[in-house]
Amino acid sequence: MIKTISALFLVSAACAAAPPNNFDAEKMHVSTLLAEHDYPAALEAAKALNKRVPDDVMVYGLLTDANVALGNYKDAEVSAQWMLNLRPGNRPALIRAAHLRELFGDPEGAYELMDLALQSTPPSETEERAKALTQMGHYRLASGNTDAAEKLLQQALKTSPGYPSALKDVAEVRIAQKRYAEAVALLQEHYRSEPRAANLYDLAEALHLAGREDEAKQAFAEFETSAVLESSKKDNSNRELVFYYADHAQQPAKALIVAQQEYAWRRDVFTLEAYAWALHVNGQDGEARKQMETALGVGIRDSKLVQHAREISLKAGDTSASR
Repeated sequence: MIKTISALFLVSAACAAAPPNNFDAEKMHVSTLLAEHDYPAALEAAKALNKRVPDDVMVYGLLTDANVALGNYKDAEVSAQWMLNLRPGNRPALIRAAHLRELFGDPEGAYELMDLALQSTPPSETEERAKALTQMGHYRLASGNTDAAEKLLQQALKTSPGYPSALKDVAEVRIAQKRYAEAVALLQEHYRSEPRAANLYDLAEALHLAGREDEAKQAFAEFETSAVLESSKKDNSNRELVFYYADHAQQPAKALIVAQQEYAWRRDVFTLEAYAWALHVNGQDGEARKQMETALGVGIRDSKLVQHAREISLKAGDTSASR
């Protein structure tokens, strides 16, 4: 039996009238809004569709995606549970439920759900299988099992050669192993396949770890230029820009301005982390600790986030919390 996302009880689905002819087009519009990272607009549009047709599985998926991105995790959990209630074991629901389990601090449960999703993916759907294998590798990496993570990620790359997310996660494995030169090569390939500012930031950090300071400096400069240009858009690299200003450029005031901009419209755990870190480097450790406690309260145990939480607690003088 498929485990539920949490202790939510199962309820019967309401019947709905036949959807209008443009219903699928409207769902595609919501998907486009999500792809453009316009999560507030996507959420409102998905709510309207759900009100009209309350038993459409994929509308609940759209609600889940928008709520996760905005940090509305309880609402996301309810929507994902409805997907499972309406169609037990369906793949889109399993994938979303797995992501929520990771956010709630249960990478093992996330792995189990994603494994079920993989089992339901036909061999012909190579990219979908690579995606599932990559996520399973990510969950193993989150649990500290780098060997198992690498096996899954290499399997993903064999299934779909050059799959970008797998390249990035293998690079994370190499960084954990302190094999920085290999991480740089993987992230260079990743950036070539997806030339986004956030991916350039990852490459710049790997170059820095590898001791290639001139190349890292150039990459960071190019990243800043690109990230600032897109900073006012919903689809941006503002969280990476916060960490760049805070940790590399030594410009804490700019870090806080960018963090406040993101915090004004979304409160997911990673935005809370970036905001807390910006507050911390500006000496506002009391407020930084509050924001970090909210992020940790969701349950996530991302290694970078936990390290930031520890440093903020130490700075605030709370050694027990840092432990």
